[in-house]
Amino acid sequence: MTHKTISRREFVVTGFVGTLAISSGFTFKNTAPIVSVVKIKNDNIGYAVEKAIDLLGGIKKVTGNKHRIMLKPNLVSPDPTCTTKPEVVKALALLMKKAGKEVSIGEGSSAAPGFNVEGHEIFHTKKPGILDPMQQYVFDQLGYTELAESLNIPLINLHSGELAEIKVPNGFVFNKITLHKSLIDIDLLCSVPMMKTHQLATVTLGMKNLIGLYPGSVYCSVRSCLHNTASENESPGVAFEILDMVKACTPGLVVIDGSTAMEGNGPSFGDLIKTDIIIAGTNPLATDMVAAHIMGFDKTEVPTFTCAIKSGMRPSTVNEIEIRGERLGDVQQKFKKPEIVRWTDIKSWYGVKEI
Repeated sequence: MTHKTISRREFVVTGFVGTLAISSGFTFKNTAPIVSVVKIKNDNIGYAVEKAIDLLGGIKKVTGNKHRIMLKPNLVSPDPTCTTKPEVVKALALLMKKAGKEVSIGEGSSAAPGFNVEGHEIFHTKKPGILDPMQQYVFDQLGYTELAESLNIPLINLHSGELAEIKVPNGFVFNKITLHKSLIDIDLLCSVPMMKTHQLATVTLGMKNLIGLYPGSVYCSVRSCLHNTASENESPGVAFEILDMVKACTPGLVVIDGSTAMEGNGPSFGDLIKTDIIIAGTNPLATDMVAAHIMGFDKTEVPTFTCAIKSGMRPSTVNEIEIRGERLGDVQQKFKKPEIVRWTDIKSWYGVKEI
């Protein structure tokens, strides 16, 4: 395992800044962000993804001069009911490959039975000897190994391997974050979450999905070690650790899999709900805010949003966003809300033991 530190200048050059003006604070450029909302018809997920990208101006406009692109699905566990559908990732990968882009799929999953889960008990670990086969198992079980082979694109285990440090400007918790080097080498990160509620974060969408970028070999997985550190800084609803990663590794595209969503006590034990939508945007806060609005949540209910806006991130309201495609009122559903818990309420037993 090797590390190197990336300077602020190198950080900006990598392309992670995207629409963020890091040098003048964590704020977006003064233009109305665009978010597309598309209904999935006849279970044709691929067509809906293509239409959502077209409404943003098309894949060439969305990706611009970015060549090396990583798709980051939410593969929290090997359970297909609480993870991003391969069909969404496949549609994006095909669009990008057709546009001449170099595509990869990366993830650092949280937990899997037989690795850091035994019965009803969840453990944490930093051991690559556990994390590496666990990640491969999750890829295999969810169909991502087969998908990657069929498209001839690499699957990247973000838990271990060659690592590098990125400086975090005005971080809530960290001055620098250790990342898998592949995240330094890409030009564009695309977050592809499943639309879900979350008992700690209220919702888990494009920004919360970036928790999977913290390598388990450094921050442990499940990421109880990470949340312990953030809670010492009084992170509300795990918002600080989410936003620090957003600053370090800003997604230039978010595509939310709302084919089937989860309500109630997500991210793993909620109830599935058929929503049949794809939501996409190049501004991560705007895209997440639109999705949360469709789910029936006010921005003030989501700590990640309130902390982001307070820090200068924009937009501050859904009214500042240009919506293309479906009218929000036509697709909005009132999701069953999660029973919110604080990390301090569960830290004494969740992932506290090491394996």
